[in-house]
Amino acid sequence: MAVDDRSEAIVKTFAVKPKLKPTTNKSTPTPESKYWKSFKPKQTQTLVSSITSLSFSPTAPHDIAATHSATVTIFSSQTLEPKSTISSFKDTATSACFRSDGQLIAAGSYSGQIQVFDPKKRSALRRLRGHSRPVHFVSYPRVDKLHLYSGGDDAVVKYWDVSSEILIHNLIGHKDYVRCGDGSPASDDMFITGSYDHTVRVWDVRVSNQGSMMNINHGAPVEDVIYLPSGGLIATAGGNNVKIWDVIGGGKLLHSMESHNKTVTSLCVGKIGKDSGEFSNQYRILSVSLDGYMKVFDYSTLKITSSIRYPSSLMSVAFSPDCTTRVIGTSNGILYAGKRKTDENLGSVKSEWGKYVGFGAIDEPEKRVLRPSYFRYFHRGQNEKPSKGDYLIMRPKKVKLAEHDKLLKKFHHKEALVSALRAKNPENIVAVMEELVSRKKLLMCVSNLGMEELGLLLSFLQRYSTMPRYAGVLIALAKKVVENRANDISGSEELKGHIRNLKRSIMEEIRIQQSLQEIQGIISPLLKIAGRR
Repeated sequence: MAVDDRSEAIVKTFAVKPKLKPTTNKSTPTPESKYWKSFKPKQTQTLVSSITSLSFSPTAPHDIAATHSATVTIFSSQTLEPKSTISSFKDTATSACFRSDGQLIAAGSYSGQIQVFDPKKRSALRRLRGHSRPVHFVSYPRVDKLHLYSGGDDAVVKYWDVSSEILIHNLIGHKDYVRCGDGSPASDDMFITGSYDHTVRVWDVRVSNQGSMMNINHGAPVEDVIYLPSGGLIATAGGNNVKIWDVIGGGKLLHSMESHNKTVTSLCVGKIGKDSGEFSNQYRILSVSLDGYMKVFDYSTLKITSSIRYPSSLMSVAFSPDCTTRVIGTSNGILYAGKRKTDENLGSVKSEWGKYVGFGAIDEPEKRVLRPSYFRYFHRGQNEKPSKGDYLIMRPKKVKLAEHDKLLKKFHHKEALVSALRAKNPENIVAVMEELVSRKKLLMCVSNLGMEELGLLLSFLQRYSTMPRYAGVLIALAKKVVENRANDISGSEELKGHIRNLKRSIMEEIRIQQSLQEIQGIISPLLKIAGRR
């Protein structure tokens, strides 16, 4: 009877299932992140080897050209199935590029030869021979149909007349492999190239005898470079950085994005294809990396608006001109193609279904039944208001991060160190320093500190370097600070005062340690004698 009474009490106490608390605005996805996640990635094809480049045809229906192994495969952007395969290369194919009218496609190869094809006939119409090493970059100008520019491992950029197979210009300036390039949207005579010599050069074929028009140092081997739609800005990818440069302003660095953990391999420009709304008809930079992430960067607000993880290292990315298809190529030959559902696509599907049924177009699709395998199943009822007798299960409040923790999450290392120093909490300061040591950024932060910030650091070292719990980290750091910033310290009386105080504290600690050793030497024999008794 006692067991039955207890079960009845439980039933009375929990008459209905508890409902979750409605989600806050902070956890709600933004309209833009929803837009980019609407491109559902579908593994369409597993190709022979790494997909070195992807390119969309500028004209409808915007077919996709993918280079892999010694092959160029053309996919339909509508069905995402292969339409044709071009396999007349003697070595690995690279950098396929459509002409502005979509009628021809050019591609380079490791043999150093560039071939121009008719995608329908799949036979080489022109063969351009001139590179002595593998070709990694081939591109048509945005409108010009008669010329090509290319670059390769011979560190030479070449400008071609395609119809006559004649080399017009040898553009010399790079000192290492030329791996990428792009044509200016403002002029067919101008283009940019990126090289493993860490530089990006701006060329104008009208003044080719004067060398490059501009030389920009990215700071790492350049893997990809693109013009942004205005023609006045360019984006470069090298190392784990994507940088925005103002070409019209003389090559000024506007922003550096460091959100990837490994080498960024490819860039492209994507347009938000919404007809209305806050984010409609705006351009974004899409970057992919060996860390498996695709990042979407809004260069107008200098913020990352979306990040998507893939299970493989990513080598190439492309976005269709009609804003409906996004394709990503991986190092193991997998092609991920995402197609966004548009109103036109839904209308055509309804019309086709209506033909089979015989009642015309269907206005509303059948609503799916929620099942435990669906994501929405676990979010049902969150927006409902609790009724009388319901029990609300409150989620624990989210722990608020300190300012230095927020800055560390954003990889703003120097700002995190300065914020911790100004808060004057020694435990937090040493914790931040240990984190920067693990990231191998502490000495770089110390080198970049201003005079006032360096004074804060020296004041902290003078006060806490002799404390046993912090001495292991701070003594070594103090030595490095004095070595690296000796010139700055010698030029400031205030900083000299901090160094004198630090020296005084260390000398006092050494004197105390010597006294303790003397006392220990006196006490040790007495303890041994006492132990014998």
